[in-house]
Amino acid sequence: MLKLGLIGQSIAQSRSPALHVMLGEMYDEPVTYELHEPADASEAAFVATLDSLREQGYRGTNVTFPYKQLAVSHAAETNQGVRLVGSTNTLNLSGTVAAYNTDYSGFIRGYRGRVGEQPAGRVLLIGAGGVGRAVAFGLFEVGATEVMIADLNAASAASLAAALNAAGFKASCVSPEGLATAAASADGLVNCTPVGHYKTPGLPIAAELIGPQRWAFDAVYTPIDTEFLVQAHRRGLAIVSGFDLFIYQGIDAFEIFTGIRADAQAVLQRFKQKFDIQSGLIT
Repeated sequence: MLKLGLIGQSIAQSRSPALHVMLGEMYDEPVTYELHEPADASEAAFVATLDSLREQGYRGTNVTFPYKQLAVSHAAETNQGVRLVGSTNTLNLSGTVAAYNTDYSGFIRGYRGRVGEQPAGRVLLIGAGGVGRAVAFGLFEVGATEVMIADLNAASAASLAAALNAAGFKASCVSPEGLATAAASADGLVNCTPVGHYKTPGLPIAAELIGPQRWAFDAVYTPIDTEFLVQAHRRGLAIVSGFDLFIYQGIDAFEIFTGIRADAQAVLQRFKQKFDIQSGLIT
């Protein structure tokens, strides 16, 4: 039995256990996937949990808020995505601890799966948190020429822009007053805020600013058809959903844990059918 897990806070509603157990069923690799919430948000609590999983023989674990950045310093090996983004969401525990960022790789695969080889171009990214950071770096792997970053926390936007520029990419910050101009000049729109989730409905950007772009991505995946993606679809934009990111980051992690290559389209369809997930925008 392959023992996998997730370390994070407030993770009771995670769909990762269902995805990984299903992947195990599809590829004849029996899996258990357990949720682990450390005692608090401290590094010491994270390390205690990680050590416990290793002692119990876990093959790997995913990592989520608030441990994605501090987990990097507890890995003996890091891949390119981790070194670029500065955080990890996947730790391979077979042998020395190896860190990966499958939000980064999962976004790249999700984009190419929906948009193909068309370059991302000039992108307006809303939300500079953990997922936003991974997606921002991933954008340059799919042909972004510039990323314009908007966040209610100006310091977060500035920090991400500085990290992108330091890595040799072109990035800038967008003020609330400059949002309309930035949207009008963008080829792509990206939402990496919680706005649009069942618990925080709405649009991350005014509806009238959606339209002149070529494509849109929403990191929110509950619901799959967020109001933002519905508006983008109505205006003829190609769309990449948060559900794509969820599926691909999970497949990438499963491959890291097992060495098994999964058929992404088969996994996506099986998960939607098994858990009766409805979408009018993606197949």
